[in-house]
Amino acid sequence: KRFSLPPLTALRAFEAAARQMSFRLAAEELSITQSAVSHQIANLEKHLGKALFHRAGRNAELTAAGQAFFPFIHEAMQKIDAGARLLARPSP
Repeated sequence: KRFSLPPLTALRAFEAAARQMSFRLAAEELSITQSAVSHQIANLEKHLGKALFHRAGRNAELTAAGQAFFPFIHEAMQKIDAGARLLARPSP
Protein backbone atom coordinates (compact mmCIF):
# COMPACT_ATOMS: atom_id res chain seq x y z
CA LYS A 1 0.00 0.00 0.00
CA ARG A 2 1.34 3.41 -0.93
CA PHE A 3 0.93 6.18 1.64
CA SER A 4 0.46 9.85 0.88
CA LEU A 5 2.15 11.02 4.04
CA PRO A 6 2.89 14.68 4.72
CA PRO A 7 6.56 15.57 5.23
CA LEU A 8 7.86 14.41 8.61
CA THR A 9 9.37 17.84 9.33
CA ALA A 10 5.93 19.41 8.93
CA LEU A 11 4.36 16.79 11.20
CA ARG A 12 7.04 17.37 13.84
CA ALA A 13 6.44 21.13 13.73
CA PHE A 14 2.68 20.65 14.02
CA GLU A 15 2.98 18.20 16.91
CA ALA A 16 5.32 20.48 18.87
CA ALA A 17 3.27 23.63 18.20
CA ALA A 18 -0.01 21.92 19.08
CA ARG A 19 1.40 20.36 22.25
CA GLN A 20 3.08 23.59 23.37
CA MET A 21 0.25 25.78 21.98
CA SER A 22 3.02 28.09 20.82
CA PHE A 23 4.98 28.42 17.58
CA ARG A 24 7.78 30.11 19.55
CA LEU A 25 8.12 27.27 22.06
CA ALA A 26 7.90 24.71 19.25
CA ALA A 27 10.72 26.52 17.46
CA GLU A 28 12.87 26.46 20.60
CA GLU A 29 12.17 22.75 21.13
CA LEU A 30 13.03 21.87 17.53
CA SER A 31 16.00 24.27 17.33
CA ILE A 32 14.58 26.08 14.31
CA THR A 33 13.15 29.55 13.82
CA GLN A 34 9.57 30.49 14.58
CA SER A 35 9.21 31.38 10.90
CA ALA A 36 10.33 27.86 9.95
CA VAL A 37 7.65 26.38 12.24
CA SER A 38 5.04 28.61 10.63
CA HIS A 39 6.17 27.63 7.13
CA GLN A 40 6.18 23.92 7.99
CA ILE A 41 2.66 24.14 9.38
CA ALA A 42 1.48 26.13 6.34
CA ASN A 43 2.99 23.40 4.14
CA LEU A 44 1.14 20.74 6.15
CA GLU A 45 -2.13 22.68 5.93
CA LYS A 46 -1.67 22.92 2.16
CA HIS A 47 -0.96 19.18 1.94
CA LEU A 48 -4.05 18.33 4.00
CA GLY A 49 -6.30 21.00 2.51
CA LYS A 50 -7.36 22.08 6.01
CA ALA A 51 -6.42 24.89 8.37
CA LEU A 52 -4.94 23.42 11.55
CA PHE A 53 -4.47 26.67 13.48
CA HIS A 54 -6.39 29.94 13.81
CA ARG A 55 -3.76 32.65 13.71
CA ALA A 56 -4.39 36.01 15.33
CA GLY A 57 -1.25 38.10 15.63
CA ARG A 58 1.11 36.21 17.93
CA ASN A 59 -1.60 33.83 19.11
CA ALA A 60 -2.40 30.51 17.49
CA GLU A 61 -5.18 28.15 18.48
CA LEU A 62 -6.03 24.76 17.04
CA THR A 63 -8.97 24.60 14.68
CA ALA A 64 -11.43 21.73 14.97
CA ALA A 65 -9.39 19.95 12.28
CA GLY A 66 -6.18 20.57 14.25
CA GLN A 67 -7.78 19.23 17.42
CA ALA A 68 -8.92 16.10 15.59
CA PHE A 69 -5.52 15.55 13.93
CA PHE A 70 -3.30 16.17 16.96
CA PRO A 71 -3.96 12.91 18.90
CA PHE A 72 -3.02 10.82 15.85
CA ILE A 73 0.22 12.70 15.24
CA HIS A 74 1.12 12.84 18.93
CA GLU A 75 0.66 9.07 19.29
CA ALA A 76 2.62 8.40 16.11
CA MET A 77 5.53 10.54 17.34
CA GLN A 78 5.49 8.73 20.69
CA LYS A 79 5.65 5.36 18.89
CA ILE A 80 8.50 6.50 16.65
CA ASP A 81 10.37 7.76 19.72
CA ALA A 82 9.78 4.48 21.58
CA GLY A 83 11.03 2.48 18.59
CA ALA A 84 14.14 4.62 18.26
CA ARG A 85 14.85 4.30 21.99
CA LEU A 86 14.46 0.53 21.75
CA LEU A 87 17.00 0.35 18.93
CA ALA A 88 19.36 2.70 20.76
CA ARG A 89 19.64 0.36 23.75
CA PRO A 90 22.87 -1.62 23.97
CA SER A 91 22.51 -5.14 22.63
CA PRO A 92 22.70 -7.88 25.29
